[in-house]
Amino acid sequence: MPDSPQMPSDAQPTVPQPTVQPAAPQATAVQPPVAQTAVADSTVAAADPKKRNIGPLVGALVVGAVLGGASGAGVAAWAVSANSGSHETVATGPQTVTINNKDDVNSTTAVAAKAGPSVVTINVTASDEGGTGSGVILTDDGYILTNTHVVTLDGASSKGTIEVTTYDGRLYTAKVVGIDPIVDLAVIKLENAKGLTPIEFGNSSKINVGDRVVAIGAPLDLPNTVTDGIVSAVNRSIQIASSAVPDSGNSDNSSPGDGSSPYNFWNFGNGNGNGSGSGSNSGQTADISLPVIQTDAAINPGNSGGALLDSSGRLIGINVAIASTGSNDPTTQSGSIGVGFAIPADLAKRISDEIIKTGKGSHGLLGASVTTATSDKSSVVGALIADVTSGGAADKAGLEKGDVVTSFNGLPITDSTDLTAQVRTLAPGTTTKLVYVRGHDSNTVSVTLGTLSL
Repeated sequence: MPDSPQMPSDAQPTVPQPTVQPAAPQATAVQPPVAQTAVADSTVAAADPKKRNIGPLVGALVVGAVLGGASGAGVAAWAVSANSGSHETVATGPQTVTINNKDDVNSTTAVAAKAGPSVVTINVTASDEGGTGSGVILTDDGYILTNTHVVTLDGASSKGTIEVTTYDGRLYTAKVVGIDPIVDLAVIKLENAKGLTPIEFGNSSKINVGDRVVAIGAPLDLPNTVTDGIVSAVNRSIQIASSAVPDSGNSDNSSPGDGSSPYNFWNFGNGNGNGSGSGSNSGQTADISLPVIQTDAAINPGNSGGALLDSSGRLIGINVAIASTGSNDPTTQSGSIGVGFAIPADLAKRISDEIIKTGKGSHGLLGASVTTATSDKSSVVGALIADVTSGGAADKAGLEKGDVVTSFNGLPITDSTDLTAQVRTLAPGTTTKLVYVRGHDSNTVSVTLGTLSL
């Protein structure tokens, strides 16, 4: 029996928050960045011609002058007029991380020098639209990990022409191997590539709040840009709207998405999940929940799909979105406000391995509709079970309508977004512990997840 109202994961109504925007494709000719509603997915930047910024976007900030450049990577400056929309084109030729004084380097310099060769710039064009994002090298023969919204131009097309530039200026064409719109990840393959430098994966489950991190990508069409900061929060979950979620009745769900969530994916195209669609909008709207690492490292349009690295230069996250303080209007985009999000590397590695092997990723299914617990229905915070699918994982574990899930897989659950995101993180068939409150009693059960049908 399909899970009730079909939606991604054990979903939930969202509480208004700062708008999170995906790192949209980056326009070559820079115009005022466009604000976005979405998280991991598409952000539309006003650019020539209809270029999009594929990197996390923030909205409603007026940027008077921007000084861009990374430590040792050169400096570029340009003026952005919020009123006239006039701009100066920024030269974006290949730039490696340059170290001018080897006697005076810091940890950020070392991380950039180590991981820089493993980060690429991705340019996608389709018809009269185009955009720029980032990616990380998985293998020496050219498998690249990035975001779904990068390779689909925020859903405008799933048949775009993809060109990839390495850190040292080599150009390659690429094809989509597979996409996973549930977690906004995609793998592409460079043609005739060899001798590339794969990224080293770290353990994203071991990071702490306050750990130093470095982001590398192509924000605002500036390849090999390096920014740094700290891990601001771990085990964070955000909810976004997507037209690419399954439309079968086989998904955990809560209330239907209406595109008004402060965390939104822009449309991926026809949502067929294999990167071969026509690029037309199916018109379907639903909510997807993402587990993320929060950072204050500067992330801007064009950073999407790029690397978030630990102090040893190992990948701990794939940059996907930033928060916005302003409007959800996709025609107004602005830059980093210090609230950025990255998909944890542990999840990114599992999904990318599956895509390379089978062409798609897989996700667990709890078999329940959930909402966020409120004081009139619960004495504790958590995800309230609104309905249970007969024969599903939740049913087999003994969960009932009215139970409040407070912990899943060892992580605290504060609302339905948390539960949905954490369920989707795990592979089908995974057995883990779930803690729930029924009445005044707390109970712990083992649950074996089903399979989310895409």
